[in-house]
Amino acid sequence: MKKTFLRTVCCLAMAGIIIGCGESKSQKAAREAAEAEAAKAAETARLDSLAQARLDEANKNETKVAELPAEPVFVITTNLGTMKIKLYSKTPKHRDNFAKLAMAGYYDDLLFHRVIKGFMIQGGDPFSRDTARVAQYGQGGPGYTIPAEIIPEYTHKKGAVAAARRGDSANPNRESSGSQFYIVQDEAGCASLNGAYSVFGETIEGLDVIDKIAAVATNNKDLPLNPVKIISIKLDESSKPKGQ
Repeated sequence: MKKTFLRTVCCLAMAGIIIGCGESKSQKAAREAAEAEAAKAAETARLDSLAQARLDEANKNETKVAELPAEPVFVITTNLGTMKIKLYSKTPKHRDNFAKLAMAGYYDDLLFHRVIKGFMIQGGDPFSRDTARVAQYGQGGPGYTIPAEIIPEYTHKKGAVAAARRGDSANPNRESSGSQFYIVQDEAGCASLNGAYSVFGETIEGLDVIDKIAAVATNNKDLPLNPVKIISIKLDESSKPKGQ
């Protein structure tokens, strides 16, 4: 009985050795690399699906947006503090687009992916949810642009909220990104942008948070070394229609 048991144990041990030797170190590394790539691809697909679902929800928000005040206030909650911004009535296309996206949660969990001290902080790229797409940060959006709404009285003062866009050579009409925006940290540093970008709002609370974000360490592509996350952008209680 004992001999049979020992023989069985030995056989199983040998089988394990044979199986273990059946895959070389290079084969194991290749398999693990393939599995990691497959996992990244699956996560990217999941995040793309999430972004599309939120965009679909945003496109159903036109009625809700129409019920908002002429200059609605939104609360931007980040992992470094909270800001309140007011959207301008004289830039209705940008106001309504930002409002519908924010109310659908489109901006939740995105990053301020471009931060330049003495200039501005930029966010709103749906790619920034996905660490596998770090090389593409700054290139994402909802798949459309917004016609320019450049109003001379709306300058790049500290706390101004403006729409990011492609450069003039590729974008002579200065159309704005469908979702990416930036917030001015330094008025003098952004003065050259006046008259060239659509400013559609301003920060009414939390200017110190802009400074805090602008001060973080970044890499050579202006990406914060420690992620600065937009936890959520929600409609302020003061701007909610009665009964909601």
